[in-house]
Amino acid sequence: MPALSDVLSALDALWPPEWAEQWDAVGTVCGDVGNPDAQVSRVLFAVDPVQEVADEAVRLGADLLVTHHPLYLRGTTTVAADTFKGRVVHTLIKNDIALHVAHTNADRADPGVSDALAGALDLRVTAPLVPDSADPAGRRGLGRICELQTPETLAEFARRAADRLPATAQGIRFAGDPDRVIRTVAVCGGSGDSLFDEVRAAGVDAYLTADLRHHPASEASQRSPLGLVDAAHWATEWPWTEQAAAQLDEISDRHGWGLRTHVSRTVTDPWTAHAASSAVPH
Repeated sequence: MPALSDVLSALDALWPPEWAEQWDAVGTVCGDVGNPDAQVSRVLFAVDPVQEVADEAVRLGADLLVTHHPLYLRGTTTVAADTFKGRVVHTLIKNDIALHVAHTNADRADPGVSDALAGALDLRVTAPLVPDSADPAGRRGLGRICELQTPETLAEFARRAADRLPATAQGIRFAGDPDRVIRTVAVCGGSGDSLFDEVRAAGVDAYLTADLRHHPASEASQRSPLGLVDAAHWATEWPWTEQAAAQLDEISDRHGWGLRTHVSRTVTDPWTAHAASSAVPH
């Protein structure tokens, strides 16, 4: 079995911490990194470091939990077990499970979060939506510009997103002419309505992302016939967990580590139900 420090070094090579936004909190949150006897045999990948996922890691017998979202994005003064985040830390430490976070550094990576989202929808990536100026190859950055293998209507594309992405209470919302033919799409895993300027500059037919707010979406719809497809935040980022596990599998095979990687299918989207209106329109 590899040492925990070796596995964490491999993860940092995939998603270097320096690629993260300045406000972000990535890297190792807990784990006996300096102990040469701390080894890893099982790794669990998940989107959110919540209690349900920590408990899943315990049941699985994982030695390492890798999540996309940080546990402590902002500073804290306590890890007391009577706080919900502190309880996660206590659960992990008591069971010798390390926690490592790859957030905006994984967003920017090649392949990154939006590559996994594009792959889940069978889209061909042509370029990053917001290129990373530090990447001479021009492949890293936020979001992706993609082409559909076969043109389809906006309604058909939205249905494909609903079929291919994990089911959530929100489901898939879309805005625009349902019969408009879509050939090019921009995608951004996670919250993406801050990138509308880049989406318009890319000249794509539709934009798939999460957490679209009323005013940015309304303004985008008024400015152009751009189709909007809004999915749940968790659903747009979950495909990355499968991609990340496959990347670590490849490293494990190359080094002969024999790691067993697992992907959590626990739905941790915070929205748990959807109420349909029975009111008759006036």
